[in-house]
Amino acid sequence: MTKKLGLRLIFGIIVSFLIFICYSAFSILSFSVKVQLVKTDVAVVLGAAAWDQEPSPVLRERINHSIWLYENDYVDKIIFTGGKGKGDKYAESEVARDYAIKNNVNSEDILIETKSKITEENLKYAYEIAGEQNINTFTIVSDPMHMKRAMLMAKNTGMEAYSSPTQSSVYKTLSSKAPFFLRELFFYIGYILSLPFR
Repeated sequence: MTKKLGLRLIFGIIVSFLIFICYSAFSILSFSVKVQLVKTDVAVVLGAAAWDQEPSPVLRERINHSIWLYENDYVDKIIFTGGKGKGDKYAESEVARDYAIKNNVNSEDILIETKSKITEENLKYAYEIAGEQNINTFTIVSDPMHMKRAMLMAKNTGMEAYSSPTQSSVYKTLSSKAPFFLRELFFYIGYILSLPFR
């Protein structure tokens, strides 16, 4: 291989990767506004931080959205996900469950998993619970820019899933949206690149 050909190959790889990054960024942003109000068996609320016995603002808005889906008969049940952070007394899902019960969700309609640490585990353990409960269709609830990666993971988990991002995300300003978006872009690309090795 000549030096000139080698440089062209490297340049082509770099350009292709930059195009892939731009396409991924566009996909995340365009998917973030996709709302599928479809009747399903359960809402799966992806985990976020809890502050002792209170949900963080991010988690609270995800819970609130799932309650809205429940109250408006888009879902029959809710699965809250998320384990304990380091040093935490309660799992994220336990805090979410208690908050939902205080806001008039029937405790019998709530399921939780307390082991997950990351999005992929949120979905995996929720799907395992669903299998035990004869639950077949899913509405995934998270923040808008998290939805593209979450829905791809849900599909690869085996779920018949629909996207329902919270409409009251705390990520409203550019200064709060930008870091969240860049983080999602990084993890989405990482997940895509890891797929051939799974």
